Amino acid sequence: MVGSNQETNIYRKDVNQLDFREREKLLKPYLPTKPLKVTKRPKHQPIRMFLKIQLHFVVFTAMHMLFSLYVRFRQAFHIILDRIFALLYYHHRAPELIRQDIRGLERLPQHLSVILEIKQEEGGLAGLEKLLDDVAEISAWCAGAGIPTLSVYERTGTLKDHIERTHRVVSLKLHSYFGPHVPTLQIQAPHIPSFLDGDQSGRASSSAGHLAVLLLSEGDGRATLVDLTKTLAEMSQRNKLSADDISLDLIDAEISESVMAEPDLLILFGPYVKLQGYPPWQVRLTEIYHSQDNCGVGYQVFLRALYNFAKAQMKFGR
Repeated sequence: MVGSNQETNIYRKDVNQLDFREREKLLKPYLPTKPLKVTKRPKHQPIRMFLKIQLHFVVFTAMHMLFSLYVRFRQAFHIILDRIFALLYYHHRAPELIRQDIRGLERLPQHLSVILEIKQEEGGLAGLEKLLDDVAEISAWCAGAGIPTLSVYERTGTLKDHIERTHRVVSLKLHSYFGPHVPTLQIQAPHIPSFLDGDQSGRASSSAGHLAVLLLSEGDGRATLVDLTKTLAEMSQRNKLSADDISLDLIDAEISESVMAEPDLLILFGPYVKLQGYPPWQVRLTEIYHSQDNCGVGYQVFLRALYNFAKAQMKFGR
Protein backbone atom coordinates (compact mmCIF):
# COMPACT_ATOMS: atom_id res chain seq x y z
CA MET A 1 0.00 0.00 0.00
CA VAL A 2 2.97 2.29 0.77
CA GLY A 3 4.55 1.50 -2.60
CA SER A 4 1.39 2.36 -4.41
CA ASN A 5 1.21 5.79 -2.75
CA GLN A 6 4.81 6.50 -3.66
CA GLU A 7 4.19 5.64 -7.33
CA THR A 8 1.12 7.88 -7.38
CA ASN A 9 3.09 10.81 -5.97
CA ILE A 10 5.88 10.31 -8.50
CA TYR A 11 3.29 10.19 -11.36
CA ARG A 12 1.61 13.39 -10.20
CA LYS A 13 5.00 15.11 -9.89
CA ASP A 14 5.96 14.11 -13.44
CA VAL A 15 2.62 15.22 -14.88
CA ASN A 16 2.78 18.58 -13.15
CA GLN A 17 6.16 19.24 -14.79
CA LEU A 18 4.66 18.92 -18.30
CA ASP A 19 3.24 21.92 -20.08
CA PHE A 20 -0.15 21.91 -21.83
CA ARG A 21 1.37 21.06 -25.28
CA GLU A 22 3.06 17.95 -23.97
CA ARG A 23 -0.13 16.90 -22.17
CA GLU A 24 -2.15 17.37 -25.36
CA LYS A 25 0.42 15.31 -27.26
CA LEU A 26 0.04 12.48 -24.75
CA LEU A 27 -3.80 12.47 -24.98
CA LYS A 28 -4.08 12.95 -28.74
CA PRO A 29 -3.78 9.20 -29.67
CA TYR A 30 -6.77 8.49 -27.45
CA LEU A 31 -9.03 11.22 -28.80
CA PRO A 32 -11.60 10.47 -31.59
CA THR A 33 -10.51 11.51 -35.09
CA LYS A 34 -13.84 13.27 -35.84
CA PRO A 35 -16.26 14.95 -33.48
CA LEU A 36 -19.35 12.92 -32.60
CA LYS A 37 -22.53 13.90 -34.40
CA VAL A 38 -25.35 14.96 -32.16
CA THR A 39 -28.56 13.16 -33.25
CA LYS A 40 -31.42 15.52 -33.66
CA ARG A 41 -34.90 14.51 -32.54
CA PRO A 42 -37.46 14.34 -35.30
CA LYS A 43 -39.74 17.27 -35.36
CA HIS A 44 -43.37 16.64 -34.45
CA GLN A 45 -45.82 16.72 -37.33
CA PRO A 46 -49.17 17.59 -35.74
CA ILE A 47 -51.09 17.66 -39.02
CA ARG A 48 -50.06 14.14 -40.00
CA MET A 49 -50.79 12.81 -36.50
CA PHE A 50 -54.22 14.49 -36.54
CA LEU A 51 -55.10 12.95 -39.92
CA LYS A 52 -53.96 9.53 -38.74
CA ILE A 53 -56.18 9.70 -35.63
CA GLN A 54 -59.17 10.85 -37.70
CA LEU A 55 -58.66 8.00 -40.16
CA HIS A 56 -58.66 5.44 -37.34
CA PHE A 57 -61.80 6.99 -35.88
CA VAL A 58 -63.61 6.87 -39.24
CA VAL A 59 -62.69 3.21 -39.81
CA PHE A 60 -63.75 2.29 -36.26
CA THR A 61 -67.09 4.11 -36.64
CA ALA A 62 -67.75 2.51 -40.04
CA MET A 63 -67.15 -0.98 -38.63
CA HIS A 64 -69.57 -0.35 -35.77
CA MET A 65 -72.21 1.03 -38.12
CA LEU A 66 -71.95 -1.97 -40.46
CA PHE A 67 -72.18 -4.43 -37.57
CA SER A 68 -75.15 -2.54 -36.08
CA LEU A 69 -76.95 -2.64 -39.42
CA TYR A 70 -76.28 -6.36 -39.68
CA VAL A 71 -77.70 -6.97 -36.19
CA ARG A 72 -80.79 -4.84 -36.91
CA PHE A 73 -81.50 -6.64 -40.20
CA ARG A 74 -80.98 -10.01 -38.54
CA GLN A 75 -83.37 -9.15 -35.69
CA ALA A 76 -85.97 -7.86 -38.15
CA PHE A 77 -85.66 -11.05 -40.21
CA HIS A 78 -86.20 -13.25 -37.16
CA ILE A 79 -89.18 -11.15 -36.01
CA ILE A 80 -90.82 -11.50 -39.44
CA LEU A 81 -90.05 -15.22 -39.44
CA ASP A 82 -91.67 -15.64 -36.03
CA ARG A 83 -94.77 -13.78 -37.21
CA ILE A 84 -95.03 -16.05 -40.24
CA PHE A 85 -94.71 -19.13 -38.06
CA ALA A 86 -97.32 -17.71 -35.68
CA LEU A 87 -99.77 -17.37 -38.58
CA LEU A 88 -99.05 -20.80 -40.05
CA TYR A 89 -98.68 -22.75 -36.80
CA TYR A 90 -100.55 -21.90 -33.62
CA HIS A 91 -102.06 -24.28 -31.10
CA HIS A 92 -105.15 -22.22 -30.12
CA ARG A 93 -105.06 -24.27 -26.91
CA ALA A 94 -106.14 -27.36 -28.82
CA PRO A 95 -104.06 -30.56 -28.45
CA GLU A 96 -105.40 -31.72 -31.82
CA LEU A 97 -103.68 -28.80 -33.55
CA ILE A 98 -100.42 -29.51 -31.72
CA ARG A 99 -100.52 -33.12 -32.87
CA GLN A 100 -101.31 -31.93 -36.39
CA ASP A 101 -98.26 -29.63 -36.37
CA ILE A 102 -95.91 -32.50 -35.49
CA ARG A 103 -97.61 -35.19 -37.54
CA GLY A 104 -94.83 -35.40 -40.14
CA LEU A 105 -91.98 -35.79 -37.65
CA GLU A 106 -90.23 -39.16 -37.65
CA ARG A 107 -89.33 -39.02 -33.97
CA LEU A 108 -90.01 -37.03 -30.84
CA PRO A 109 -87.97 -36.63 -27.67
CA GLN A 110 -89.14 -38.77 -24.79
CA HIS A 111 -87.51 -36.40 -22.32
CA LEU A 112 -87.52 -32.69 -23.08
CA SER A 113 -85.73 -30.14 -20.92
CA VAL A 114 -85.91 -26.34 -20.89
CA ILE A 115 -83.99 -23.54 -19.17
CA LEU A 116 -86.05 -20.67 -17.78
CA GLU A 117 -85.16 -17.67 -15.64
CA ILE A 118 -86.86 -14.91 -13.72
CA LYS A 119 -86.23 -11.57 -15.38
CA GLN A 120 -84.59 -9.05 -13.06
CA GLU A 121 -86.99 -6.34 -14.19
CA GLU A 122 -89.90 -8.67 -13.29
CA GLY A 123 -88.79 -9.57 -9.80
CA GLY A 124 -91.10 -10.41 -6.95
CA LEU A 125 -94.62 -11.76 -7.38
CA ALA A 126 -94.96 -10.63 -11.01
CA GLY A 127 -91.81 -12.50 -12.00
CA LEU A 128 -92.98 -15.66 -10.23
CA GLU A 129 -96.39 -15.53 -11.93
CA LYS A 130 -94.74 -15.14 -15.35
CA LEU A 131 -92.39 -18.05 -14.62
CA LEU A 132 -95.23 -20.32 -13.50
CA ASP A 133 -97.26 -19.44 -16.59
CA ASP A 134 -94.30 -20.31 -18.85
CA VAL A 135 -93.90 -23.68 -17.10
CA ALA A 136 -97.61 -24.37 -17.48
CA GLU A 137 -97.63 -23.47 -21.19
CA ILE A 138 -94.63 -25.68 -21.98
CA SER A 139 -96.18 -28.51 -19.96
CA ALA A 140 -99.38 -28.27 -21.99
CA TRP A 141 -97.42 -28.28 -25.27
CA CYS A 142 -95.51 -31.39 -24.18
CA ALA A 143 -98.71 -33.15 -23.14
CA GLY A 144 -100.32 -32.26 -26.46
CA ALA A 145 -97.29 -33.49 -28.43
CA GLY A 146 -97.13 -36.74 -26.49
CA ILE A 147 -93.83 -36.03 -24.72
CA PRO A 148 -94.06 -37.88 -21.38
CA THR A 149 -91.25 -36.18 -19.42
CA LEU A 150 -90.41 -32.49 -19.04
CA SER A 151 -87.62 -31.13 -16.87
CA VAL A 152 -87.52 -27.40 -16.09
CA TYR A 153 -84.27 -25.82 -14.93
CA GLU A 154 -84.41 -22.53 -13.04
CA ARG A 155 -81.06 -21.53 -11.54
CA THR A 156 -82.21 -19.99 -8.24
CA GLY A 157 -84.57 -22.82 -7.27
CA THR A 158 -87.67 -20.61 -7.04
CA LEU A 159 -89.85 -23.28 -8.63
CA LYS A 160 -88.69 -25.89 -6.13
CA ASP A 161 -89.75 -23.57 -3.32
CA HIS A 162 -93.28 -23.38 -4.81
CA ILE A 163 -93.77 -26.95 -5.98
CA GLU A 164 -97.38 -27.20 -4.75
CA ARG A 165 -98.31 -23.93 -6.40
CA THR A 166 -96.58 -25.05 -9.60
CA HIS A 167 -98.71 -28.21 -9.62
CA ARG A 168 -101.88 -26.18 -9.23
CA VAL A 169 -101.02 -23.73 -12.04
CA VAL A 170 -100.00 -26.51 -14.44
CA SER A 171 -103.18 -28.45 -13.66
CA LEU A 172 -105.35 -25.44 -14.47
CA LYS A 173 -103.49 -24.90 -17.73
CA LEU A 174 -103.97 -28.54 -18.73
CA HIS A 175 -107.71 -28.16 -18.09
CA SER A 176 -107.82 -25.17 -20.44
CA TYR A 177 -106.17 -27.27 -23.16
CA PHE A 178 -107.70 -30.72 -22.68
CA GLY A 179 -111.08 -29.98 -21.12
CA PRO A 180 -112.51 -32.94 -19.21
CA HIS A 181 -109.91 -35.44 -20.47
CA VAL A 182 -106.86 -34.18 -18.60
CA PRO A 183 -103.71 -36.35 -18.48
CA THR A 184 -102.36 -37.31 -15.10
CA LEU A 185 -99.72 -34.93 -13.79
CA GLN A 186 -96.74 -35.49 -11.53
CA ILE A 187 -94.56 -32.63 -10.28
CA GLN A 188 -91.32 -33.68 -8.65
CA ALA A 189 -87.89 -32.40 -7.70
CA PRO A 190 -84.72 -34.11 -6.43
CA HIS A 191 -84.89 -34.92 -2.70
CA ILE A 192 -88.41 -33.41 -2.44
CA PRO A 193 -91.69 -35.39 -2.21
CA SER A 194 -93.56 -35.34 -5.51
CA PHE A 195 -97.13 -34.25 -6.19
CA LEU A 196 -99.08 -36.87 -8.13
CA ASP A 197 -102.73 -36.54 -9.20
CA GLY A 198 -103.21 -33.46 -7.04
CA ASP A 199 -106.02 -32.14 -9.23
CA GLN A 200 -108.82 -30.99 -6.97
CA SER A 201 -111.50 -31.59 -9.63
CA GLY A 202 -110.74 -35.30 -9.77
CA ARG A 203 -111.12 -35.42 -13.55
CA ALA A 204 -107.56 -36.48 -14.39
CA SER A 205 -107.55 -39.61 -16.50
CA SER A 206 -104.64 -41.96 -17.17
CA SER A 207 -106.20 -42.80 -20.55
CA ALA A 208 -105.39 -39.26 -21.69
CA GLY A 209 -101.71 -39.81 -20.99
CA HIS A 210 -99.27 -38.98 -18.24
CA LEU A 211 -96.92 -36.03 -17.85
CA ALA A 212 -94.03 -35.94 -15.40
CA VAL A 213 -92.53 -32.51 -14.70
CA LEU A 214 -89.16 -32.38 -12.95
CA LEU A 215 -87.98 -29.12 -11.36
CA LEU A 216 -84.22 -28.50 -11.19
CA SER A 217 -81.93 -25.82 -9.81
CA GLU A 218 -78.23 -24.99 -9.66
CA GLY A 219 -77.77 -27.20 -6.61
CA ASP A 220 -78.61 -30.28 -8.68
CA GLY A 221 -75.63 -29.76 -10.98
CA ARG A 222 -71.98 -29.65 -9.95
CA ALA A 223 -72.82 -29.96 -6.26
CA THR A 224 -74.39 -33.36 -6.91
CA LEU A 225 -71.24 -34.54 -8.69
CA VAL A 226 -69.10 -33.36 -5.79
CA ASP A 227 -71.29 -35.16 -3.23
CA LEU A 228 -71.28 -38.35 -5.29
CA THR A 229 -67.49 -38.20 -5.62
CA LYS A 230 -67.08 -37.80 -1.85
CA THR A 231 -69.46 -40.70 -1.19
CA LEU A 232 -67.66 -43.04 -3.56
CA ALA A 233 -64.28 -42.04 -2.11
CA GLU A 234 -65.45 -42.74 1.45
CA MET A 235 -66.92 -46.10 0.45
CA SER A 236 -63.65 -47.01 -1.26
CA GLN A 237 -61.59 -46.03 1.82
CA ARG A 238 -63.82 -48.16 4.06
CA ASN A 239 -63.42 -51.13 1.66
CA LYS A 240 -67.16 -51.14 0.96
CA LEU A 241 -66.54 -50.51 -2.72
CA SER A 242 -63.62 -51.50 -4.87
CA ALA A 243 -61.95 -48.90 -7.10
CA ASP A 244 -62.43 -51.26 -10.05
CA ASP A 245 -66.20 -51.19 -9.48
CA ILE A 246 -66.38 -47.42 -10.05
CA SER A 247 -67.27 -46.92 -13.71
CA LEU A 248 -69.18 -44.56 -15.95
CA ASP A 249 -72.19 -46.84 -15.84
CA LEU A 250 -72.24 -46.71 -12.02
CA ILE A 251 -71.94 -42.90 -11.95
CA ASP A 252 -74.62 -42.54 -14.62
CA ALA A 253 -76.98 -44.83 -12.72
CA GLU A 254 -76.45 -42.97 -9.43
CA ILE A 255 -76.95 -39.53 -10.97
CA SER A 256 -79.98 -40.67 -12.96
CA GLU A 257 -81.56 -41.99 -9.77
CA SER A 258 -80.74 -39.00 -7.57
CA VAL A 259 -81.34 -36.20 -10.10
CA MET A 260 -82.67 -37.25 -13.50
CA ALA A 261 -81.82 -39.20 -16.63
CA GLU A 262 -80.22 -37.53 -19.61
CA PRO A 263 -82.76 -35.53 -21.68
CA ASP A 264 -83.05 -36.03 -25.41
CA LEU A 265 -83.57 -32.35 -26.22
CA LEU A 266 -82.70 -29.15 -24.37
CA ILE A 267 -84.42 -25.92 -25.46
CA LEU A 268 -83.02 -22.50 -24.61
CA PHE A 269 -85.51 -19.67 -24.96
CA GLY A 270 -82.83 -16.98 -24.73
CA PRO A 271 -80.85 -15.40 -27.57
CA TYR A 272 -77.57 -17.02 -26.47
CA VAL A 273 -76.39 -20.47 -25.43
CA LYS A 274 -76.09 -20.02 -21.65
CA LEU A 275 -76.56 -23.14 -19.54
CA GLN A 276 -76.51 -21.15 -16.26
CA GLY A 277 -75.11 -24.03 -14.20
CA TYR A 278 -77.32 -26.74 -15.77
CA PRO A 279 -76.32 -30.24 -14.56
CA PRO A 280 -73.26 -30.99 -16.74
CA TRP A 281 -73.43 -34.79 -16.61
CA GLN A 282 -76.90 -34.83 -18.17
CA VAL A 283 -75.99 -32.94 -21.37
CA ARG A 284 -73.26 -35.20 -22.73
CA LEU A 285 -75.37 -36.45 -25.64
CA THR A 286 -78.29 -34.04 -25.45
CA GLU A 287 -79.37 -32.11 -28.53
CA ILE A 288 -79.32 -28.39 -27.61
CA TYR A 289 -81.47 -25.91 -29.51
CA HIS A 290 -81.72 -22.14 -29.22
CA SER A 291 -83.31 -19.51 -31.43
CA GLN A 292 -81.14 -16.52 -32.23
CA ASP A 293 -82.48 -13.13 -31.11
CA ASN A 294 -85.35 -14.79 -29.25
CA CYS A 295 -86.14 -13.40 -25.80
CA GLY A 296 -89.16 -15.29 -24.50
CA VAL A 297 -91.06 -18.54 -24.33
CA GLY A 298 -92.96 -19.13 -27.57
CA TYR A 299 -94.76 -21.97 -29.29
CA GLN A 300 -92.86 -21.28 -32.50
CA VAL A 301 -89.51 -21.89 -30.79
CA PHE A 302 -90.87 -25.08 -29.23
CA LEU A 303 -92.09 -26.32 -32.60
CA ARG A 304 -88.87 -25.45 -34.45
CA ALA A 305 -86.89 -27.28 -31.76
CA LEU A 306 -88.94 -30.45 -32.35
CA TYR A 307 -88.40 -30.18 -36.11
CA ASN A 308 -84.68 -29.63 -35.59
CA PHE A 309 -84.50 -32.67 -33.27
CA ALA A 310 -86.30 -34.86 -35.81
CA LYS A 311 -83.72 -33.98 -38.50
CA ALA A 312 -80.66 -34.27 -36.24
CA GLN A 313 -78.25 -37.13 -36.82
CA MET A 314 -77.08 -38.87 -33.66
CA LYS A 315 -73.55 -40.23 -34.13
CA PHE A 316 -72.26 -41.99 -31.04
CA GLY A 317 -68.57 -42.83 -30.82
CA ARG A 318 -67.27 -46.18 -29.73
